[in-house]
Amino acid sequence: MQKKINDFIKVPLLFAVFVLLGLTFGFITFKVLSFSRTVEVPSLTNMSLVEANEALSKSGLYLKIEGEDYDSTVGTGKILRQDVPAGNKVKEKRAIKVVISKGPRVYSVPVLVNETLGDAEGVLVQKGLRIGKVINVHSDSVEKGKIVAQSPEPDERLDGPITVLVSLGPHELTYYCPDFQNKGLEEAKETAEKIGLVIETKGTGDVVKAQKPKPGALVKAGDKVYLEIKEGNSQ
Repeated sequence: MQKKINDFIKVPLLFAVFVLLGLTFGFITFKVLSFSRTVEVPSLTNMSLVEANEALSKSGLYLKIEGEDYDSTVGTGKILRQDVPAGNKVKEKRAIKVVISKGPRVYSVPVLVNETLGDAEGVLVQKGLRIGKVINVHSDSVEKGKIVAQSPEPDERLDGPITVLVSLGPHELTYYCPDFQNKGLEEAKETAEKIGLVIETKGTGDVVKAQKPKPGALVKAGDKVYLEIKEGNSQ
């Protein structure tokens, strides 16, 4: 009778032990599977911190800021780069480290106007800058080969290439050479001065006998006109 009672108690006890072992192994298996679960890392570039955090949370990951860096293409406060490339598989609950953009690096531009292009480039190199674009223009006030204007202006913030306008000197206008022959020398000099011609004379007297170049030839400011003069009366 006692044996039957013991057998009756033993069967439920063994069943309970098996159930407990099953639950224990099931729990361990669940933990192992849960711990080893992998997820795909989303792309965070150009996202704000709030957007990046939401994207990571949906994937079971979280955000960790590693630092900041300058960049001319990614706006200030946006994600510049991440330590794990987008599309890679990682274990759930991992931190994804990111670097935040500080925007473009800002420089102060020195005065370049009235400098030669070579001298300006030398000044800029010392500051870690360079000229991005050169535009040649005619100028009546700035010597040929020197900088007429710049963009950005001196002491303005620089967030792009530096552009300079370089003088080609005065715009060269062409004229038909006047007829100085038989004119008084003083009258000839006055006419030549008005269009920027340089007069050189040969002979004595106060009347123009002949000229070179001939009347009607094309001339420009700065050209020389040779006059042969004689004694006599002008016409």
